[in-house]
Amino acid sequence: MFNMLLIFLNISFTLFFIGVFGLFFNKKNILLILISIEILLLANSFSWILFGFYLDDVLGEIFSILILTVAAAEASLGLSFLIIFYRIKSNITVELINLTKN
Repeated sequence: MFNMLLIFLNISFTLFFIGVFGLFFNKKNILLILISIEILLLANSFSWILFGFYLDDVLGEIFSILILTVAAAEASLGLSFLIIFYRIKSNITVELINLTKN
């Protein structure tokens, strides 16, 4: 049982570090930034489910559902803002988003 916990924790940590590397090493594409944030939230949710199952507690699943709700709201709002920004500027790069302050 403990070996399976370690295997799934390694999967969760791998997903988390893929999301972190996607945030730090991506300088151009804002869609990849949103996907990286989604991967971070997925890894966090996966670890909550894992510990909830391992400790036989329901709170892990409850927190996981809350995290997935926040991830869905973030994805829908982020993509809607990207669509509006693309219609205005006809380009979605991170450098051009800083020009919206003017």
